[in-house]
Amino acid sequence: MAEAERIIGTPDIPEAAGSGPEEAREQAAADDASARAEAESGESGETGESGEPGGPAARPRGRRRIAVLFSVAAFAYALDLVSKLIVVAKLEHHAPVRLIGDWLQLEAIRNAGAAFSFGEAYTVIFTVIAAAVIVVIARLARKLYSLPWAIALGLLLGGALGNLTDRVFRAPGVFKGAVVDFISPKHFAVFNLADSAIVCGGILIVLLSFRGLDPDGSVHKD
Repeated sequence: MAEAERIIGTPDIPEAAGSGPEEAREQAAADDASARAEAESGESGETGESGEPGGPAARPRGRRRIAVLFSVAAFAYALDLVSKLIVVAKLEHHAPVRLIGDWLQLEAIRNAGAAFSFGEAYTVIFTVIAAAVIVVIARLARKLYSLPWAIALGLLLGGALGNLTDRVFRAPGVFKGAVVDFISPKHFAVFNLADSAIVCGGILIVLLSFRGLDPDGSVHKD
């Protein structure tokens, strides 16, 4: 009998074989608890303890959205600035250039008013408004966690900077400068690329508001 037990082996019992299966179960339970803790910490890191964005995981995401905002603004501003330089050099004091018959042409004019030549008697007021818009967007960027809002605000910022540059540096004087407009559709006011960026950004903001999407990335339902 002893020889048979030697050949077959002693059956595994908790006291003799140790607590291997029990240790495995305890380790699996510990792993599950650790995974749940990491998931909870990830969620709280993104929204913070108060439920607001701004935790450790949210800050990199917020910085990316800010980078998108200023990248879009820089692109819109550069495009507007370059187009105005070309228009002043090539089109000003020349006959309009027809692109689509009488329906669309390029015609360089100086506009002392707001977008689309409105309110030419209030140049200084529009200059102050443009500067205020830039300040508001810069302050709002600190709480920005939405990519669509970053694009919309970037368009607004780039357009406002483009027209503000004209009002500061062009004749007849600082804060009274006339904006260069050149896109002339038939039966419509003449405008520029900065105006287009402002309008597109405004339309996008209206659409986002209708959808209930806030700049901080949260969604509300009225």
